[in-house]
Amino acid sequence: MRTLQSIAGAAKETARSFEEIIQFGPFNSAVQRRWKKKPTVTAQVRLETHRTRDHKLDKLTSRLNQLNLVLGLHKVMSTRKRGPFVSVQLVSRWKNVVGLNISAGAFLRKYPHIFETFTHPVRRNVCCRIRAKMKKLIEEEEAVIRELESENVGRLKKLLMMSVNGTLHIHALRLVRRELALPLDFRESILGKYACDFHLVDVEIVSLACSRDEDLGVAEVEKWREKEYREKWLSEFETQYAFPINFPTGFKIEAGSREKLKNWQRLPYVKPYERKEVVKVRTCGGIQRFEKRAVSILHEFLCLTVEKMVPVERLVHFRKDFGMEGINVLELVLKHPGIFYVSTKGNNQTVILREAYGKGCLIDPNSVYVVRRKMLDLVFLGRRNTRELKTWKQIKDKSNNVVGNNNGGGTRDGDWVIPLLESSTD
Repeated sequence: MRTLQSIAGAAKETARSFEEIIQFGPFNSAVQRRWKKKPTVTAQVRLETHRTRDHKLDKLTSRLNQLNLVLGLHKVMSTRKRGPFVSVQLVSRWKNVVGLNISAGAFLRKYPHIFETFTHPVRRNVCCRIRAKMKKLIEEEEAVIRELESENVGRLKKLLMMSVNGTLHIHALRLVRRELALPLDFRESILGKYACDFHLVDVEIVSLACSRDEDLGVAEVEKWREKEYREKWLSEFETQYAFPINFPTGFKIEAGSREKLKNWQRLPYVKPYERKEVVKVRTCGGIQRFEKRAVSILHEFLCLTVEKMVPVERLVHFRKDFGMEGINVLELVLKHPGIFYVSTKGNNQTVILREAYGKGCLIDPNSVYVVRRKMLDLVFLGRRNTRELKTWKQIKDKSNNVVGNNNGGGTRDGDWVIPLLESSTD
């Protein structure tokens, strides 16, 4: 019996060794065991989980998205030539055009300070229109943008000076027209009017017709560096290539990241308005200097905007003109949380310049931002203080219908309470 068990055990060992020989033998030498790799942390994963959120900036961008919906609906409503109002039934058909995720009636009731709903006296259907206060603010914004014509010319010159070939695509400028505070007809009112400064190379490509203006070739971060050097008495070695860093509240700095950030701040790079040789990526430190130049271009681009924020999908259209074709813009922005912040509220991913905001408001406001902030205040109000929207006659008529008021003499409802209280006190 023991002999049979030993023979069976030997047979099993022989079979096991034979399988190992077949699996890792000379005929299967290329077969290797593949160990499970660690999951790579992509930009999208880092955007959703591996970062510290700024709730004030998220709240601001969500309100701005709602304001953009309001302005988009007003734009569609203004195309109607029958009158200054449209039916709610027609607005519901524009739901997908505007981008509403709720019903049109619920959206109109959500902002009574912006939209006014009423019953048509003839057709007896529910209609809506923009209130006079909101309409006045929209006209005020257009007037302010027209007054900033010279500033818009300088802003476009700076963008052209930052580009590699000195050209920009008009389609890309049209996408960021509102962010740059350009008029709706900027192609005719600015590019066509100032032919001595701008030249249309093609139907959709514009270039500088004059020589470079060196006075405009000073970036905003360079002004900040000069201020830091003079006021805080920092060394030129520390501030020559540095950027303002403002981490969000609750941000945890990992071990060793302080030293990396310090070395990155001292790293030299080609500034956005400088005309030097293109940085060779394959040289020592070339990748870091190439990325730092891209950070400086994005920083200057955001400084040129009115509200210091731009959607990521619109920034992508400038990569070729600015020489950033091989860079993932979202990954680059997430790599520097002390300079930029990405808000995911709404349908867009919006890049915000962190140093420009304090407590959810722009630190250095401009005339266009002031008007848009008034519009945003109407969005913030929501359904509050709706009593102010009614006329004095409507309030008076409503108060006369309340039970317990005088109805031409006689006793009022509720008069029986007074003798009851007197008897209880006795």
